[in-house]
Amino acid sequence: MSYVLASASPRRRELLTQIIPDFEVIPATEAEKVNISLFPEKMACALAESKCDEVFKSRPDKTVIGCDTIVVYEGEILGKPKDRDDATKTLKRLSGKTHYVITGVCVQNKYKKVVDFDKTEVKFNQLSDDFIKIYVDGGSPLDKAGSYGIQDGGLVKEYFGSYTNVVGLPVTLVKKLLEEVLIG
Repeated sequence: MSYVLASASPRRRELLTQIIPDFEVIPATEAEKVNISLFPEKMACALAESKCDEVFKSRPDKTVIGCDTIVVYEGEILGKPKDRDDATKTLKRLSGKTHYVITGVCVQNKYKKVVDFDKTEVKFNQLSDDFIKIYVDGGSPLDKAGSYGIQDGGLVKEYFGSYTNVVGLPVTLVKKLLEEVLIG
């Protein structure tokens, strides 16, 4: 295998198989160093690059792919929820509103490193308190930026941009960056 995905996300792993059928998974383990002074797009790229760099140090003979997804609502970055209450508050804030999902992607091998991002506008349905409670009780939002997964259904009214970006791995962008690194 000459590719490594620097992520433990099962959703990213599944999406990457659309481009690369065989790859190694080595999640980055260092604590994320978030620079809140950066614009969200730059922050997502910096976090993706940091994950990629960490894993590349242990696999310098491979092509490593690192990603980081953030949700931005009214200029505030909404990360993964701390707990169920935090997830509930986030979903209530996003209910009936529009936000952005930004995924930074870094791809590097021993010859080249490229970094870019994808951005998708997402509008939520108006969510009832009962819907939010059932959704949070199911556990799905607890490991996701913005406390939701677009693939879970019932949450998103419409989106403009890449669906796979909102899931966490913008397939078209990853494919483009892989070509840049491999072709030069």
